Amino acid sequence: MIVLNKSNLLKLASRLTVLGILGIFLFLNACQQSASTPKPRGYHRIDFPKKAYVHYDGGCSYSFDIPVYANVTPDVSAEARPCWININYPQFNGKLHITYHDFDNDQKRFNQLTEYSRELVFKHTIKATSIDESIIKDNKRRVYGTYYTIGGNTASSLQLYLTDSTKHFLRAALYFRSEPKLDSIQPVLDFIKKDIDVMLKTFKWKN
Repeated sequence: MIVLNKSNLLKLASRLTVLGILGIFLFLNACQQSASTPKPRGYHRIDFPKKAYVHYDGGCSYSFDIPVYANVTPDVSAEARPCWININYPQFNGKLHITYHDFDNDQKRFNQLTEYSRELVFKHTIKATSIDESIIKDNKRRVYGTYYTIGGNTASSLQLYLTDSTKHFLRAALYFRSEPKLDSIQPVLDFIKKDIDVMLKTFKWKN
């Protein structure tokens, strides 16, 4: 039998106070640990379509294969010229923007076009973590150029230009209509890169 005299009540109150303080300390510590270890951000699952291609010939000086899940629209911007097109990926909110120039064996004009293409790539240097260049050379099809892969959270992750070195010059740049976050678009980027590889393998100049 416990006698609740004044002394025992003081001891009991003291123990309850200590336990209460300890409980509050443990609770705050648990909250702090939970706040310092946030859960990793998740992204929506992407269902990729099956790879299949059709040959695109828009009546211009070039042709190549495009995926059946993409569509082609003419460029309607103010600076657009004939044979400037967009290959649109509506399900991925992206597009491959293509421009074309006929420089008619004008070496000075050819140098301007290649230098301008390079400048457009290296405009992304501020946000790019890397810029890799690959040389394109196919003597049989007269297809030459440079393929740029741009790493980091940049507006364009892939650009290239193609030429026959005497008359034709084509430039392509891949864009997504969303804030550039490489972690979230990387699976889509890898998927579209395979389509661009097919484009390069099937690319032809008409004359």
